Amino acid sequence: MNKFGVAFLKFLFVSLIAMVLWQCNPDPPMQNKPVIKTPNRAPIANQRKVPKFEQDSAYAHIQKQISFGPRVPNMEGHKACKTWLVNKLQSYKATVIEQDFQADSYYGVTYNGTNIIAQYNPEVKDRILLAAHWDTRHIAEKDDNVAMQEKPIDGADDGASGVGVLLEIARLVSANGIDIGLDIILFDAEDNGISSSEAETEAEYIANNETWCLGSQYWGKNPHSSNYKARFGILLDMVGAKEAYFPLEGHSLREAGPLLSKVWDLAKTMGFGNYFVSEKGGTITDDHYYVMKYRKIPMIDIINLSPKSSQSFGDHHHTHDDNLDVIDKRTLKAVGRVVTAALYRQNNGTLQ
Repeated sequence: MNKFGVAFLKFLFVSLIAMVLWQCNPDPPMQNKPVIKTPNRAPIANQRKVPKFEQDSAYAHIQKQISFGPRVPNMEGHKACKTWLVNKLQSYKATVIEQDFQADSYYGVTYNGTNIIAQYNPEVKDRILLAAHWDTRHIAEKDDNVAMQEKPIDGADDGASGVGVLLEIARLVSANGIDIGLDIILFDAEDNGISSSEAETEAEYIANNETWCLGSQYWGKNPHSSNYKARFGILLDMVGAKEAYFPLEGHSLREAGPLLSKVWDLAKTMGFGNYFVSEKGGTITDDHYYVMKYRKIPMIDIINLSPKSSQSFGDHHHTHDDNLDVIDKRTLKAVGRVVTAALYRQNNGTLQ
């Protein structure tokens, strides 16, 4: 072979190598394409099966809470329910911390509150936070019956529903195990702030936002573990009513958008897109706000913000219609199964 033939073969060889390398390294993503970083973990070898959430069990937990009567701080029903919640979580193999605190209500009563913290695998640093509030409202200022407006409500949806779902998840974790750290926090004194109807001006109402969520404000400033960290959190508030509508809450979207997208996409793949709707909702001062403000943990709020209602949170909100009749097991099923799946997929490193 002459020198020209050798040169041609070298050229052909180099060209083939270049083509192979190009096939293994496709074009990089466009520079203007957003790269969303989300909290996740590497897949584990022995993945845990997602346990089946039982809506009947969650419903029974709601019934039990209501049986104690209104759970307004300082009331007997509140004290009795606290004892039951602590015992129930301990029966589900959780390490339970009772974080007692005092907080002044906007109407001059000092609350003796308790944040109930249930821990699984407390020694594990990689943690997830699930939360709800367990107290109920001291008045029914939106009730049509004026004579009943000064009386406390049952809080079947606003309070008991989120707790009922989390108790069922605690039962599943105790029965099936989990590898990551899990904290279930039941915040107290969330639902006794000044309402828009009680405030004399809009400015007064906005200025008094911090009269709400007293338990999460306290925990945010005084976590049960110094320098407490979690990958992310999910808050459940009013998650039991018929035809509930869970849009993208404002603080959640702004501060924990990637997590919000993951959970809502998961809900759609599970067939619950009629509940978890990818539309912007209101921006709510709820317990997740103070978790993010004080602990810098991205946290989303699954909260009913129904456009079909004359009120933002449903017609039963802050009325005596917020009783067991408003609870729909299908809604409990949707929320419970989505949150359980998100938790175990995160555990397995497959929450995409």
